[in-house]
Amino acid sequence: MKSKLLKWTMRLTLLILLLFGLLVLIVLNPALLYSTNTQIGKFTVYHNKALPAGIKLRLTDADNIIVTSEFYDTNLKFDICLNDGSPYPALMEVFLGKAFALGFTSNKIALCGNTDFAANTMKVNGRKWNLTQLIAHEATHCLVFNELGFWKSNPVANNPLWKWEGYPEYVSRKHLNHLSLKQNITSLTEAIKKDKDQWGIILADSTIAPRTYFNYWNMMQYCMDVKKMTYQQVLSDTKSESLIQSEMMIWYYPEE
Repeated sequence: MKSKLLKWTMRLTLLILLLFGLLVLIVLNPALLYSTNTQIGKFTVYHNKALPAGIKLRLTDADNIIVTSEFYDTNLKFDICLNDGSPYPALMEVFLGKAFALGFTSNKIALCGNTDFAANTMKVNGRKWNLTQLIAHEATHCLVFNELGFWKSNPVANNPLWKWEGYPEYVSRKHLNHLSLKQNITSLTEAIKKDKDQWGIILADSTIAPRTYFNYWNMMQYCMDVKKMTYQQVLSDTKSESLIQSEMMIWYYPEE
């Protein structure tokens, strides 16, 4: 009986290892689930249909945004996986969670929603995101992973979410007419007063940002633009999220 149990345990373990190995192989090789790929600058675009109009412009604009990151690496190349019939984006959502897009490892970006490169938008459940910003956000996640490595990156390192998501928001959105932190805080404050339960905040270009991410962005902007911290310093700082939030609001209301 014990020998049979041991035999089945070994078989099950081997099966799990094989399935895990297959998953890793697919994650690292999106070409396995796409019919073709096209090189656009430093981006390899994986797709099943003809390349959409406007994609080169959006990728170029996204690259021009992320160059401002302290972790920017001129030698890093990205894989862009389109949601045009391949199961790859949906498979990544199974393991990484539902999202507009996912940036993982040091160079993989899966676009999970309905993209319109010509209009520079992505839609998911009726919500519209700025596509250039979204690609830049996910590319920044890749830059951070490339710099910090597996063990110091989320989910393994469990960095606070406001730091982990706030930095990609800070890098990707600061070029979209949101340079004034005080105006950004005002916009969020007024939106909460109008409807405290609303999921997102509508931006000037009619796209949306989750209110939580918008606040993370504000906090990162406070740390980096007001306190003049680097992202490495923000990651190393031991102050709590609530304390940083309080400091930011004291700065916002100096007369009080």
